[in-house]
Amino acid sequence: MIQYITEEVQLPAIKKIKINRWIKDTASYYNRKTGEIAFVFCNDERILQVNNEYLQHDYFTDIITFDYSDGLIISGDMFISLDTVSSNAKEFNVSFEDELHRILIHGILHLCGQDDKTDESRKLMTQKENIALKKLSEY
Repeated sequence: MIQYITEEVQLPAIKKIKINRWIKDTASYYNRKTGEIAFVFCNDERILQVNNEYLQHDYFTDIITFDYSDGLIISGDMFISLDTVSSNAKEFNVSFEDELHRILIHGILHLCGQDDKTDESRKLMTQKENIALKKLSEY
């Protein structure tokens, strides 16, 4: 089950049926199935708190992924700062919706075993995001 939860923010306009199918198809591409997935939409203040408390990082970020996957079943909680998604959309000159979709699939790719810890892996992650985003436009 894929859930969309809010903490002190309004739920962004998401076409849940379309996005859920896209997420499941993306997981399938990486030979995974979706289990319990929760997107927790919040503000910068909350994501900073989560980053400090659980990762001991003292900075803002767009997404924090907690991976509870078991074998080929992907599961996890993903905290997404809508404030940062909005500011990134402006910085990268893309729509809020496009940036939000990129962040959603970024978290799913992490659950599928993709990482972005090095320059090379970040570049590869961006390529995989772009492939998934292109697929979304086909639905």
